[in-house]
Amino acid sequence: MERQSLPSRNLWRGGGGNRRGARERTTGQPSPKTEAGGEGAGSLEGRLRSQILCPPTPLSPLISVRKGGFLHFTDGEARLRGRMASLLQSERVLYLVQGEKKVRAPLSQLYFCRYCSELRSLECVSHEVDSHYCPSCLENMPSAEAKLKKNRCANCFDCPGCMHTLSTRATSISTQLPDDPAKTTMKKAYYLACGFCRWTSRDVGMADKSVASGGWQEPENPHTQRMNKLIEYYQQLAQKEKVERDRKKLARRRNYMPLAFSQHTIHVVDKYGLGTRLQRPRAGATISTLAGLSLKEGEDQKEIKIEPAQAVDEVEPLPEDYYTRPVNLTEVTTLQQRLLQPDFQPVCASQLYPRHKHLLIKRSLRCRKCEHNLSKPEFNPTSIKFKIQLVAVNYIPEVRIMSIPNLRYMKESQVLLTLTNPVENLTHVTLVECEEGDPDNINSTAKVVVPPKELILAGKDAAAEYDELAEPQDFQDDPDIIAFRKANKVGIFIKVTPQREEGEVTVCFKMKHDFKNLAAPIRPIEESDQGTEVIWLTQHVELSLGPLLP
Repeated sequence: MERQSLPSRNLWRGGGGNRRGARERTTGQPSPKTEAGGEGAGSLEGRLRSQILCPPTPLSPLISVRKGGFLHFTDGEARLRGRMASLLQSERVLYLVQGEKKVRAPLSQLYFCRYCSELRSLECVSHEVDSHYCPSCLENMPSAEAKLKKNRCANCFDCPGCMHTLSTRATSISTQLPDDPAKTTMKKAYYLACGFCRWTSRDVGMADKSVASGGWQEPENPHTQRMNKLIEYYQQLAQKEKVERDRKKLARRRNYMPLAFSQHTIHVVDKYGLGTRLQRPRAGATISTLAGLSLKEGEDQKEIKIEPAQAVDEVEPLPEDYYTRPVNLTEVTTLQQRLLQPDFQPVCASQLYPRHKHLLIKRSLRCRKCEHNLSKPEFNPTSIKFKIQLVAVNYIPEVRIMSIPNLRYMKESQVLLTLTNPVENLTHVTLVECEEGDPDNINSTAKVVVPPKELILAGKDAAAEYDELAEPQDFQDDPDIIAFRKANKVGIFIKVTPQREEGEVTVCFKMKHDFKNLAAPIRPIEESDQGTEVIWLTQHVELSLGPLLP
């Protein structure tokens, strides 16, 4: 009855009336006052706690202190929030990739090759460009056309002030009739405008257009011819160096040529670059390598000459009012705006012209070892689906940190981890401690004790999460090892003992699990063989548990 007589406005005073009343009803003692003044019922702390903690925990020993009008959490309360937040911090759990070079990355950033049965990172795969498209109009274009347009869209523009996409606006203007100048008529005109910073093409004096697309005025760079000459010169220089390298390789292979060729024949081969015609092409040789030695690359090719740049001893002096003229910051461009237009580097805002929008690409990822695709998107720019997407989280059990206790030097603590099975069949997992002197165990700063028994993870079933009447499977779990089990997820305990007095606590262990390889086998399946091959994989897992407590 006492609770019903309270006004409704007191029900939302998080650290206030209800909490104080609950303390009085349970303990028979009045609620203490907060440190910064006032009782919890009407203080600022109570209102803030009701918004931050939904709802606040009754009788919590973790007290928040208000200092100077701001809410400060104590160390214990901050650690409690850190423990729960660690479940979503997947970057604290790193998997080791044994590729061309060792890479440690979260499982969500890795790929899994079903043919090699190994993890792959972005540094262990080949990147192939499938298509170019504009992110604004979603126009698709081939690679040759994209290269010709310098990887920019011809119809879409970026705002030079805020880099937002510009839109075409229409307006009506009055124009004189050519037959009768005394009469006027209304005509539509189009201009570019930014809906974010309100920049328009009229701010820089760009003329309006009678059509909505194309034909916008672009500034001319006076150094365009010079840049094109330099590009052609260095392209020819690179081609000459490539021919010289190929000739040196051909000279080393003279001993492998047939003895029927005389020294005169070899000299003719070297002079006219006909070595590739007389020799059998090597496996894996690219077209550019075979086409490098041709008659066109000989003495008959016209050499491009450029005029060397002239050094200038004197520079133009600054204007007399440069140091006394007041500066209007709204009319001066920022460093980012200048770097976005390196060919002009505008100083004033009146020199900012819209830039064509950069194209984006859709790329495929291919394993360098077996050359199978790991990721291949659909060709249509409007589609976000993938034809092939072998991400590691769909094949490898995922380890996450659920709760971290207070870690102290040379004191054993118990850490709660979660293991998630991403496949539909049962997965057997065994955790193994790293051996001493293991080259992969270089970042470990603590001793870890993992469960000695084999762990069984239930298969992934999307319908089981919503089926409350489903009968749970009996795995006969040991409560000292298994904290909880839900669907395809299981919580386990590991024991950690920090070995260093300061710094971050990092532990490493090996995770062995079985995997049914559903990829197409190289050899035909015999009648006695089973349809799927079960193999055991080993993953090196590294956990970052945070700093030590004093």
